Amino acid sequence: MTLTNRPGGATPPSEPAREALISELVDEMTSWTPRERMLAFRSWLKGSLSLIHLHVLTVLEADGPLPMSHLADLLDVSVASTTGIIGRMEERGLVERSHGAADRRVVLVRPTPAGIAIFRDMTEHRRQQLTALLGRVTHDELAALLIGLRAMRNARAAVQSAGLDAEAVANDAATPTMTGNDE
Repeated sequence: MTLTNRPGGATPPSEPAREALISELVDEMTSWTPRERMLAFRSWLKGSLSLIHLHVLTVLEADGPLPMSHLADLLDVSVASTTGIIGRMEERGLVERSHGAADRRVVLVRPTPAGIAIFRDMTEHRRQQLTALLGRVTHDELAALLIGLRAMRNARAAVQSAGLDAEAVANDAATPTMTGNDE
């Protein structure tokens, strides 16, 4: 689907055409074959990392060092289960525990440099794969993709600055269409 060229500029598509275009884009952006998913999981799980370990490292990266009880709440598991998870992660050198300065009964969990490196390494691997894929795309396609991705980043920033999440926006039929205003 494309914009209709008219003298004086392009005419935007009708709302049904826009919705169909959005649907096609979402399909393209979320297509992931079982084989691709399997290869990604194998890559992510290298070195005996489980999905829960990746989740813990993500939570700690986002929120910083956390008391065990708070981490258990965020993971939606018991403190006893969290203790076991953190113990296994500590054995692998991914996290470390320390006692709180104000209250020695509080056990804080923080990622180690090796734990932090997990996502840096994953990001570098992903960047290498994307670079190889993008090398197979024409210059014009690259330029169009860059424009689209920047529009996505701007839309995401607008949603976040409004204090919304993507699910709230998707569920709110009254949400106005965002424009490409650069402010």
